[in-house]
Amino acid sequence: MTLQLFLIWLAVGLIAGWLASALIGGGFGVVGDIVVGLVGSFIGGLIFNGLHLHSPLAGLPGTIFVAFVGALVLLAILRLVRSTSVRRL
Repeated sequence: MTLQLFLIWLAVGLIAGWLASALIGGGFGVVGDIVVGLVGSFIGGLIFNGLHLHSPLAGLPGTIFVAFVGALVLLAILRLVRSTSVRRL
């Protein structure tokens, strides 16, 4: 992996994670947003491939869109788990 590719992955993760946390809330900070965006990119890829969907955008914006959708799913799951664990206490 080259430094340029690594920086692009970080940028995609940051943008997707920040957009998702701005939309539904997250509160994980910059590093947390990057992690949410990177994990979300894998989740989004699985969702889009599994459902045989294509991103409406091409190139880097399409990659950010798929990562954003995956980050939304991840944050929704995290919010559900967190609210369920709080109710049990």
